[in-house]
Amino acid sequence: MGVDLMEKIFSLCKRRGFVFLSSEIYGGLANSWDYGPYGVELKNNIKRAWWKSIVYERDDIFGIDASIIMHPDVWKASGHTDNFFDLKSDCKSCKKRFKIEELNDKSKCPECGGPLTEARPFNLMFKTQWGALEDESGIVYLRPETAQGIFVNFLNILNTKHPRLPFGLAQIGKAFRNEITPGNFIFRTREFEQMEVEYFVRPAEAEKYFNYWVENRFNWYINLGIKKENLRKRPHSKEELAHYAVSCTDIEYKFPFGWAELEGIANRSDFDLKRHAQFSRKELTFFDDTTKERFYPYIIEPSGGVDRSFLAFLIDAYFEEKVKDDIRVVLKLHKSLAPVKIAVFPLLKNRSNLVELAKNIASDLKKSFFTLYDDTAAIGKLYRRQDEIGTPYCITVDVKSLEDKKVTVRHRDTMMQERIGFDSLKEYLRTKFED
Repeated sequence: MGVDLMEKIFSLCKRRGFVFLSSEIYGGLANSWDYGPYGVELKNNIKRAWWKSIVYERDDIFGIDASIIMHPDVWKASGHTDNFFDLKSDCKSCKKRFKIEELNDKSKCPECGGPLTEARPFNLMFKTQWGALEDESGIVYLRPETAQGIFVNFLNILNTKHPRLPFGLAQIGKAFRNEITPGNFIFRTREFEQMEVEYFVRPAEAEKYFNYWVENRFNWYINLGIKKENLRKRPHSKEELAHYAVSCTDIEYKFPFGWAELEGIANRSDFDLKRHAQFSRKELTFFDDTTKERFYPYIIEPSGGVDRSFLAFLIDAYFEEKVKDDIRVVLKLHKSLAPVKIAVFPLLKNRSNLVELAKNIASDLKKSFFTLYDDTAAIGKLYRRQDEIGTPYCITVDVKSLEDKKVTVRHRDTMMQERIGFDSLKEYLRTKFED
């Protein structure tokens, strides 16, 4: 079912305008994807839900948006320039490239059986040129992670917000990694988007807040509809830990291709601020005016992928059921994530008075909800289209509506229908989205 489900998700994304192959009219660019009209709405809704829970509903976390291209010394201080690489081997016969860590036989190509080259380091950062002169002084990198943009703004936040510990900085943004083996649709790509918090704490409280953030982030996915049995927490072994990490736990989702990371929560110790203080020669300690202590805070980092979350929410919401002689496909997305909230149809598109009324209702609802109007097919087909994109409520305007001033509201998950009056429709829907 795993491979079959991924194929169904891929087909649905293409057919309904969630995700397209990038540059498709030119044959596409491998592992590069564009988000279509419904895909960008779902993606934005995921980011809004994250920002709401992380920034708007808290008093201890502030948002920032750092630049994608940063001073090259940032990456020297962070260790990326010297250490951010994979060992690779190329097949001498078929020319394919492989990560050494993924090979059982380090001398033989797993695809064609040909001989492999000796392992060589392959830096994962995208290199580009800053300025008009193409020389060594102009080499910069597209950021491979969003975290460093937060660390280098630590002093700015201390001077402008004057926060007390613990406090955090949140950021959503693009990152770029020249991965050797991307794949599994949008799960692993070279251009991706991260949702990341760097939470600064007293060293003695680091483990407490590490455990807090593991639970907080795990529950965020459940609260937005991911089935608990499809999630797990996987602590890293000592051998897996990054050089800066004291501890790390991944929140993993049971994808059709196996358990894989949705988000990682790491205790990064005080490594980052110390390194940037050393390289920049700026004072990056925190002064506690209550204890009169000056120290480098430890950093707890919950870091999740927008694109991976997008895929997990789609897979978890995908549902098929037999209705009469047909198979109904429905995305049972959480209402806050659904790309379209409401769709409005006239039962008969050749009745101008019904069409006008339906358009007026849709126009009014658009002031409060993302609403679509559609009259391009029979009512059954219109329902199926909205089921496939996860629209929670469909509203049908029929001949009787002209008399009783009511419309039929159809519920996505149950297909139950209710007659609701024009004057109470907006309030009825508002209460449904507040549930």
